[in-house]
Amino acid sequence: MNMPLPLTLESAAETSLAWPFEEARKLVERQKKSGKAEILFETGYGPSGLPHIGTFGEVARTTMVRKAFETLTEGSIPTRMLVFSDDMDGMRKIPDNVPDPAALAPYLHMPLTAVPNPFGGDYASFGHHNNAMLRRFLDTFGFDYEFASATDCYRSGRFDAVLLRALERYDAIMAVMLPTLGSERQATYSPFLPISPSTGRVLYVPMKAIDPKNGTITFQDEDGRDVTLPVTGGKVKLQWKPDFGMRWAALDVDFEMFGKDHQTNASIYDRICQILGGEPPNHYVYELFLDEQGQKISKSKGNGLTIDEWLTYASPESLSLFMFQKPREAKRLHFDVIPRAMDEYLQFLEAYGRQDWKNRLGNPVWHIHQGDPPPPETMPSADGSNAPRAAVSFTLLLNLVAVANAEDKDVLWGFIRRYAPGTDPVTHPGLDRMAGYAIRYFRDFVKPAKRYRLPTGDERVALADLAARLGEIASEGITDPALIQDAVLDVGRRDPYRTPNKEGGFNVGGSWFSMLYQVLLGEERGPRFGSFVAIYGAANTRALIEKALTGELLAEHQPFVKGRG
Repeated sequence: MNMPLPLTLESAAETSLAWPFEEARKLVERQKKSGKAEILFETGYGPSGLPHIGTFGEVARTTMVRKAFETLTEGSIPTRMLVFSDDMDGMRKIPDNVPDPAALAPYLHMPLTAVPNPFGGDYASFGHHNNAMLRRFLDTFGFDYEFASATDCYRSGRFDAVLLRALERYDAIMAVMLPTLGSERQATYSPFLPISPSTGRVLYVPMKAIDPKNGTITFQDEDGRDVTLPVTGGKVKLQWKPDFGMRWAALDVDFEMFGKDHQTNASIYDRICQILGGEPPNHYVYELFLDEQGQKISKSKGNGLTIDEWLTYASPESLSLFMFQKPREAKRLHFDVIPRAMDEYLQFLEAYGRQDWKNRLGNPVWHIHQGDPPPPETMPSADGSNAPRAAVSFTLLLNLVAVANAEDKDVLWGFIRRYAPGTDPVTHPGLDRMAGYAIRYFRDFVKPAKRYRLPTGDERVALADLAARLGEIASEGITDPALIQDAVLDVGRRDPYRTPNKEGGFNVGGSWFSMLYQVLLGEERGPRFGSFVAIYGAANTRALIEKALTGELLAEHQPFVKGRG
């Protein structure tokens, strides 16, 4: 019998169902048809505000597709990623988060690179400041990219040839745009937006004349005079929909992803690009994020989670995982998704080393770490053997902080060292960072939401039996989480928690652990209980149960419940 040959990275990449590889294979076919010597990936950024979590997501996801393409082509076709800033757009409204907003009022509708920088410092304009913040933001995460400014591209002449072509094909562009507009807007619409020579503002005015031969447009300026300007040299810019297609044609972009809010306009961007002699890039449309109430996140409303907030409570890798998973499904982006993202990242990282190439390429950590995930941090056994301990999860640390009153990292490390001797912040920097995240997350989100309850009569009996069993475990010196978990399950095999199985025995239903979490931890869900006992200590957990049985635990956390003062 012939055994199948093991998959190689290259063969697994050809069939991987991971979405970056699916998009990359389309790009491979595109390159075969075009024969281009390099592939250009692009992401766009509107610098009317500071970079946000959506900016990170778009660049991170594009980077994942880029790496998948380089893997499929074995690095034989060079790639570039261009982060493009639309900094020549007029400032349509004054942002709420700038110092002295009234000082910017005279600069409304001026290009963002002509608006004074309200934050001070050495930046020439508001647009230059925000561009610098974008680059610093991206550099923090180590992204490999080139930066491009719309202002620079327009003023340097980089767009001149395509702008002159747009003037020559003005009627064709208007034929695409006018049917998308209302009758009132149709009467004044022009794809060209002149920069007023008298006020410096971006003008939304009709054209009085276009002259493709001389490359000029004529319009009425804000002072009432008719003005003729060349469309080259940064004297005008294009409306945002034609600008999308023009940029694709001018830069010869091969791939760009954008949010679902752009999806209805994608065909317009494509058609403009074709009119201007370009080949529209491959698209990838991703779903938008939702807030706690399931509403679309809006920068102006501020109803989303900022990247600084995420990184206060969790690692950049967990954020990348959130971006990788199901990008075409609308997802809630709220604080309560953080613990799951943290723990899933650790689980994926731990599994990677055991997987074949097919499963590795489907594992998010391959994409998060550009094909080179770091080894997971292992923990030594308490008995000094080389057998690794079960990984400490983020959820487990949250509960440990709660029951041990360990809102000081040194206290938390005391429990960790007992669980895995020889472990410390130097040997396990990732775990040390996670401990800090857990303390902050517990303080701000878990602690205010905890709701303990007293056990019922039957629950009291079960908890007393569990306390007795934990006393035996403590005296026997058992520290293996799996053995402790088995003991907890044995105690739980009783009505109403047990359910019959196919072998004629009984399984323990989830209601057993739900009761433990509610009574002992003040939560609906919790960590694997055997692991919790192993790190907190069997004797400490027994004492915790005793406090729950006497009502002391509830009194500590809810001192003013009815009947308690």
